[in-house]
Amino acid sequence: MNPRALALLAATTAAAIYGVNHTIAKNLMPTVIEPFGFILLRISGAVVLFWLVSLFYPSEKIERSDWMRILACALFGMSINMLAFFKGLSLSTPINSSVVITMVPVLLLIMSAVFLKEKITWRKSIGIGLGLIGALLLIFFGIKTQHNAPNIPLGNVFFIINATSYSIYLIIVKPLVEKYSSITLMKWFFLFAFIINIPIGIKEFIAVEWSQLPLDIIWKLTFVVVGTTFFTYLFNIYALKQLKPSTIGSFIYLQPILATTFAIIMGADSLTIIRVAAATLIFTGVYLSTRKPKRV
Repeated sequence: MNPRALALLAATTAAAIYGVNHTIAKNLMPTVIEPFGFILLRISGAVVLFWLVSLFYPSEKIERSDWMRILACALFGMSINMLAFFKGLSLSTPINSSVVITMVPVLLLIMSAVFLKEKITWRKSIGIGLGLIGALLLIFFGIKTQHNAPNIPLGNVFFIINATSYSIYLIIVKPLVEKYSSITLMKWFFLFAFIINIPIGIKEFIAVEWSQLPLDIIWKLTFVVVGTTFFTYLFNIYALKQLKPSTIGSFIYLQPILATTFAIIMGADSLTIIRVAAATLIFTGVYLSTRKPKRV
């Protein structure tokens, strides 16, 4: 399999994990753990995993001029991004979260054009437009409200903050991806993020009675730490080595349909004509956005 195909597979797998995470993480908050405590757990687990894995890779020296960019990546990609998402998820609904963040490709398209001088092709614009229409179909016609969402409007505001922060992260991390290995970057990103998040999440973290948690809850927490944090960030940073930030962002359009599909499989939702139409538009949009133009 060629590197671009592997990158596309990595981005798709990350999107699939995120799609499942919307439901699993929601079921854990706030009854098991509060959102900021949950983020500290995620980052603590990830920093341990990435530093352990780094022991099996050659050590790389970070140039002095890159440390501020690394700190910024930790701030936007592993701190503001995560904190806003989990806080929003505790207030709103899983499918709302998966749909609202579909604004990321639009933000990335604009940022890539401004800061990376990336050319906006008609095909990519049409693809992003089709994906956005599919997401809007889910917003207005395909979403059922849930009872455990105390403040949906405020939650959605946090999702918008999350989307903006994640977009900034994908833009500023690109130069680092071209210089260092994925493991090197992730171990430093999460170490800085861990330091940033200790004062924010420590109170909610220690409030959890860890020894009293049942096995099914431990499994779900483990999935969020290992799957949604360790593997998704590793997959996305790998994909960025071959793909543009705006291309990576287009995979976010997969999350609404994947989140809905997971809910259907779990018996928590049902399939409708609107959702089938939305899925078709979303997948078509991702295809057009990620297809590499033919050389002439």
